Amino acid sequence: MPVYTVHAPVTNDVDIAATDRFTFVRDGFHFWAALLGVVWLAWHRLWLALLGWIVLMAAIDFAMVRLGVGSGIILLVDILLALLLGFEAASLRRWTLSRRNWRQLDIVVADDEESAERRFFDRWTARQRALSNDQMAVDRGAPPPTRNIPGQPFSKPPPLPHGDIIGLFPEPGASR
Repeated sequence: MPVYTVHAPVTNDVDIAATDRFTFVRDGFHFWAALLGVVWLAWHRLWLALLGWIVLMAAIDFAMVRLGVGSGIILLVDILLALLLGFEAASLRRWTLSRRNWRQLDIVVADDEESAERRFFDRWTARQRALSNDQMAVDRGAPPPTRNIPGQPFSKPPPLPHGDIIGLFPEPGASR
């Protein structure tokens, strides 16, 4: 099942209006990037990667021609470099997004991009509702906030264990 990373531009406040700019990048092999590398890089507006790809291919081909390598080997090296671009295409997109000051919001596992969007937005909207309800203490695993009302049992936080064993490991120096 494909894995998608979700990216958003860095702004002061990510809200519902900014969701149309979220980008889902599928991890894995990109066939069209391997087959038509220059076109794929230009289509996704990866300009630095496109420039680097052209320079790399020209330099390697020029060096192999100057060294007298046969045309079959040059073709094989070009095919291997195209496969490398197909495997690393998603990383190049993520690198370009981070260079453009975008941040990664989440990782989603789904069958296709539509399912990934649905899963992400289900989780994201639940998180946004939780933040608006001031559930930060619950979300980060801390005890719930308490009120200081004398005589009420909920006004005191639970006591911390003293000398008790937490987990499977005994205290150091204790008898076994």
